[in-house]
Amino acid sequence: MFQAYLLKYAEIGIKGKNRYKFENALCGQIEKRLNHIDGKYKVINERGRIYVEASEDFDRDETVEVMKNTFGVTQVCEVKVIEDKEWNNVCEETAKALIEMYGENNLNFTFKVKSRRSDKRYAMTSPEVCMEMGHFLLERFPDLKVDVHEPKEIIWVEIRDKVYVYSKIIKGVGGMPLGTNGKAMLLLSGGIDSPVAGYMIARRGMLIDAVYFHAPPYTSERAKEKVVDLARIVSSYTGLINLHIINFTDIQMYIYQTCPHDELTIIMRRYMMKIAERIALENDCLALITGESIGQVASQTAHSLLTTNDAVESLPVYRPLIAFDKQDIVDISQEIGTYETSILPFEDCCTIFVAKHPVTKPGLKYIQSSEKKLVDIDSMVEKALETREIVHVTPKR
Repeated sequence: MFQAYLLKYAEIGIKGKNRYKFENALCGQIEKRLNHIDGKYKVINERGRIYVEASEDFDRDETVEVMKNTFGVTQVCEVKVIEDKEWNNVCEETAKALIEMYGENNLNFTFKVKSRRSDKRYAMTSPEVCMEMGHFLLERFPDLKVDVHEPKEIIWVEIRDKVYVYSKIIKGVGGMPLGTNGKAMLLLSGGIDSPVAGYMIARRGMLIDAVYFHAPPYTSERAKEKVVDLARIVSSYTGLINLHIINFTDIQMYIYQTCPHDELTIIMRRYMMKIAERIALENDCLALITGESIGQVASQTAHSLLTTNDAVESLPVYRPLIAFDKQDIVDISQEIGTYETSILPFEDCCTIFVAKHPVTKPGLKYIQSSEKKLVDIDSMVEKALETREIVHVTPKR
């Protein structure tokens, strides 16, 4: 079994003089995440390459899962590390590596050899390595065939202080390393959209915390557990999520009893945003994150979003799903593993209190006028903040 991996990145490579900061951040994230699983690991950042070396007792599947789900990693390659760089030894070890990768009876595909030679003292040039290694492999495995234009497999031979041979590539999640773009506060519900929004913004390098609005007895404890479960799935990509659970019942009932029913969703949403912003500012967040997609429901029309935005005084609101079709969002939720939990039949507070005929083009001045009737709302908001529950959500082991 291979005990070394080459991790490749993409966007980090164009960061110019700041590239080392992103490389260091990525290495730090990899080390942090690997420390939570069995085995011992060494992360090596070497001239544009990040390698992970594992101890003999490591779990291969769990290790690959962690590395490919680390934001910033685009490819994970299992690598054969060859200490002795004498050419005949490199050839023999490469042959052994291919047998281990594909199985001796499956070496019957088209291939080409690619090489990088950062050790310029090595006697052979990169083209010579490709030519000689290709010749050797054709003689050793007669069922192989060279195809330099559209090969089924590419065999990489990198000549550095050691020789690194790899071929099979596992796709990573890509993006930017966590923490390189600050932190944001996600408004997390039990639906399909908001967990995807959190994942996507974290993929751009933002750490995330989250706030969930709970309305007992109208929403059950199982609805709250569902949101915690969703946060736990997302945390497998983002690391720790501090989930702030707000008891929203009194605020919702007060709005329900005081304001026009066609405005309920918008006004409730505005107060959720106000509360989320308070928590975000307390926790050094730079933005709010929502799962809204323009036109998807009445509260997400352009008019509604404009009215909702007005409730936020200091922070930008990022909506990574704003132009996505519902199916696009569903596809991502299935890919990241949140979909099956999101569709469990436990309603959240937004669903319970939705109006039969919600306004789709709310006028801001009319909404503000309705809110003036909520003379006791500020004290209710303070109580909700003071009595919040905070759950520290980490990935499930």
